[in-house]
Amino acid sequence: QDQLVESGGGLVQPGGSLRLSCVVSGLTFSRYTLNWYRRAPGKEREFVAAVSYTGWRTYADSVKGRFTISRDNDKSTLYLQMNTLKPEDTAVYYCNANDPIPPGHNYWGQGTQVTVSA
Repeated sequence: QDQLVESGGGLVQPGGSLRLSCVVSGLTFSRYTLNWYRRAPGKEREFVAAVSYTGWRTYADSVKGRFTISRDNDKSTLYLQMNTLKPEDTAVYYCNANDPIPPGHNYWGQGTQVTVSA
């Protein structure tokens, strides 16, 4: 069964750090493009960061320089290191796996809550 399970969310003060993890099972992990998205209260889901199977990375402008996406193919795990967190980073964070081979299946985790507040 295809499954993505996020962890690592929580409550952190502004300026603090968190590391999110996403364990993937049931997929050929190494060939997928892996993404983090987030949905803040009352807002649409937005792209945060991506890492391809080659290791190429891209980030949303709002997190560039503060967040780092990485993957461990041996552990089938995706990470998001979040530093210098701001209140506007508060959201539910979702792990996504996208198959670059057509028809391009897409898989989502259940999400993990990140709250940045004093």
